[in-house]
Amino acid sequence: MKRLCMERNSTTGGGLMKRNNVNRVLLNDFLGADYADYTDYSVDTNTLNVTFLRQKNPCNPRNPRLKFSYILIFFLLCFFPLHAQDPIPSCPLISKVTANCDTLRSYSQRTDTVAVPQIAFPSGFQQLGENELTDSLGILNPFWEKLRLLHAGFSTDTIRIVHIGDSHIRGRILPRTTGTLLTETFGAISYTDMGINGAFCTTFTRPDRISDIAALHPDLVILSFGTNESHNRRYNTLLHYRQMDELVRMLRDSLPNVPLLMTTPPGSYDSFRKSRRRRTYSINPRTAIAVETMRRFADDNGLAVWDMYEAVGGRQRACLNWQEAKLMRPDHVHYLPEGYVLQGELFYQALLKAYNDYVGY
Repeated sequence: MKRLCMERNSTTGGGLMKRNNVNRVLLNDFLGADYADYTDYSVDTNTLNVTFLRQKNPCNPRNPRLKFSYILIFFLLCFFPLHAQDPIPSCPLISKVTANCDTLRSYSQRTDTVAVPQIAFPSGFQQLGENELTDSLGILNPFWEKLRLLHAGFSTDTIRIVHIGDSHIRGRILPRTTGTLLTETFGAISYTDMGINGAFCTTFTRPDRISDIAALHPDLVILSFGTNESHNRRYNTLLHYRQMDELVRMLRDSLPNVPLLMTTPPGSYDSFRKSRRRRTYSINPRTAIAVETMRRFADDNGLAVWDMYEAVGGRQRACLNWQEAKLMRPDHVHYLPEGYVLQGELFYQALLKAYNDYVGY
């Protein structure tokens, strides 16, 4: 408590209030910084005694204790590190055990894909096309899924394939080559060929033949025609289209959930008799037209296609490749066994590529 010498003022009323305000200002000036933290005090005007009613504000930075606390905190921050999280570890040592580990496969080595073999073409083959299936709608996906489950060991059900067609299928070398290779790769596969010499699409539109196909409960039906249709010198694309449509409708009526795969012919020659003992041969120009019609029909009606004709050279080189490699029979329509084996291997390779595309997604 301090005693103040203050000038008394005899003014009353409003003067008294003014005097008190002046006295408070003078008191603050008199007390100085040490007592400025007191927020309330009373002054006895008679004795000029000042009574402080509240203690100092401990949060004022002028408080000596608070200053000491600030200094202590600063000291701790400077000399004792703080961690808000675990310290960053140093570089780990390389484990000799895991460094040589080869248990993980890369994406390109998925266990459900299969190795695609390279085809050994005769040296005379030139200007080859892409050997692949066309299936923009994914109608073969249910078939690929069955193959995948069989290959992975999740299924033991036999997968049944029925291959119908003309004399190229009737010779059995082509379908049996493909069927044997598929069985070696995937396991339980039944590959049945039903070929008829000289067959057109309409040859299989008989109800009994459709019933024979349906009785095999196939998971996939393959249609291989086009050679005999294109050998008609009065070949008509509209008629060919309608014949394919008739066969496909009958198959789908009996096998509504079975995908259909169409293959194009390998190519052939027309023959002309130049004399009684001599014939001459020229490339059949209608084969390319028939192939275009078949591909258009497949696109319009949701069939997958394997274009063998394009894969072995197409309009420019297909027939020349077969002939120059000496894989055709003297009639220039049918093939030697080596030619049919090559065709079967090409078909197998195209199937594997499409299968890998499916399981790769």
